Amino acid sequence: MQSSRLLLLGGCMRTKQYRVALTAEERAALLLLIRRGTAPARTILRAHILLRAHEDARDPETAAALHTSVDTVQRVRRRFTEGRLARALYDRPRPGAAPKLDAKGEAQLIALACSAPPAGRTVWTLQLLADKLVELHVIDTISDESVRRTLGKKSAQALAQAALVHGKRGGRLRLAHGGRTGSLRRIG
Repeated sequence: MQSSRLLLLGGCMRTKQYRVALTAEERAALLLLIRRGTAPARTILRAHILLRAHEDARDPETAAALHTSVDTVQRVRRRFTEGRLARALYDRPRPGAAPKLDAKGEAQLIALACSAPPAGRTVWTLQLLADKLVELHVIDTISDESVRRTLGKKSAQALAQAALVHGKRGGRLRLAHGGRTGSLRRIG
């Protein structure tokens, strides 16, 4: 085997910038991942790219064979050299935006949604709930879509089913039998 692998691009010879050299364990892990077929499609595609790169397949040929772009093949090879299999196969977690309502705010929203609607209304609308939260100074601003997502959470649904009532000393939410609601957590 040559000490440097060469690639012919546009008539000139150059070495690959990011070379993939898999260990026997890494190769076995990739083959098992592909054979099982339970991983996300993106992960399986990346595993195929790494196996072909290990066999010195050219990037355009790999991209054509796997129905992806040359940039994707190059990106997977680069990520492999930066952090081996874990970095090449899986994306870093994406934090997303911070939740608009904290646990206390969620509890107040649920209690409000379970209470009687305002005079002249038969039900709470999402916009009415959002406006009421702002009016009660629970939050500065909130959209009806954020209210919908919050009420759609499994934790919110579970608490809403467990008939919430306000405690006698005010402020604290209690279950119908007098017990504490506890913190809001995702169920499932």
